[in-house]
Amino acid sequence: MKFPGPLENQRLSFLLEKAISREAQMWKVNVPKMPTNQNVSPSQRDEVIQWLAKLKYQFNLYPETFALASSLLDRFLATVKAHPKYLSCIAISCFFLAAKTVEEDERIPVLKVLARDSFCGCSSSEILRMERIILDKLNWDLHTATPLDFLHIFHAIAVSTRPQLLFSLPKLSPSQHLAILTKQLLHCIACNQLLQFKGSMLALAMVSLEMEKLIPDWLPLTIELLQKAQMDSSQLIHCRELVAHHLSTLQSSLPLNSVYVYRPLKHTLVTCDKGVFRLHPSSVPGPDFSKDNSKPEVPVRGTAAFYPHLSAASGYKHTSAKRKVEEMEVDDFYDGIKRLYNEDNASENPPYVSLNDFWNPSSLCSLKKVLQPEPTMY
Repeated sequence: MKFPGPLENQRLSFLLEKAISREAQMWKVNVPKMPTNQNVSPSQRDEVIQWLAKLKYQFNLYPETFALASSLLDRFLATVKAHPKYLSCIAISCFFLAAKTVEEDERIPVLKVLARDSFCGCSSSEILRMERIILDKLNWDLHTATPLDFLHIFHAIAVSTRPQLLFSLPKLSPSQHLAILTKQLLHCIACNQLLQFKGSMLALAMVSLEMEKLIPDWLPLTIELLQKAQMDSSQLIHCRELVAHHLSTLQSSLPLNSVYVYRPLKHTLVTCDKGVFRLHPSSVPGPDFSKDNSKPEVPVRGTAAFYPHLSAASGYKHTSAKRKVEEMEVDDFYDGIKRLYNEDNASENPPYVSLNDFWNPSSLCSLKKVLQPEPTMY
């Protein structure tokens, strides 16, 4: 990796300042709505976001496309009162807009194929009409700073200002480490409880939690990033608590001794019993919004996502699991991110991901003491 010099540090600061300014113009405070048959409930919003995550893997698109699609959807729902029966059409239209904004021309899905294979329940002409409505309501301005943009900036600043961070990751390159955080962030985007925070706050909370596990001086680094972003310390503490809880819940929801197999463009990711591999067709059905209290499905984990180590006592050979993992393609997050760090010869094997020990209550207390604002004297 090429460590950034003073000019690169200034460039990162400039990018952060520009992204913060852009976010301040676009972001609206999320006002929770009462679940009724006339508006979209929080659970329906989370369900459709998870559906878009599955489509991202099905069509092999960049994580930036999913992040932008989620941002466009939340901006639109905060602007208009949408009926739940139109939510699938709104979501797939945001997804198509994001793909056309982020992806290269040859990677943009054909609209007819997208409408057919996504099982969104609407035609190509209906998607185009909804696309025009979304553009009008958003003033044709789709270039907004997403939580993933802030994650890239904060992670680059952390690596450049704390070179010792690399010694805590002997088996991971910076881009591989960022790929792990990206997967965690995409899961957090599908949590409506985190909509109360800006994308910059969500990204900083994730970086702070990760630095806490890796380096002893994580607190000064968190304060430094907090000051650069000009954020409220009390909100950061609250956001850290919710993010840590959400990620720990995600880890505990994974079944024991499960193996995840992903075949790009051919099969979806399915959970199998230990020692058994099952493959299903790749068609992703659209979400069902017939009930307000419908439970969202567990989002697809993605290529090389969350491989639990098989227990030696299970009687299943580790070599077989290893062979299955090695057959997978290079992780799409890592492949897209490694250029950020100029890693030309980085390893192409996706890393194992561990979500254990996301936060420490004692360290959270120390963070509250340092970041708690001083009382104002009148």
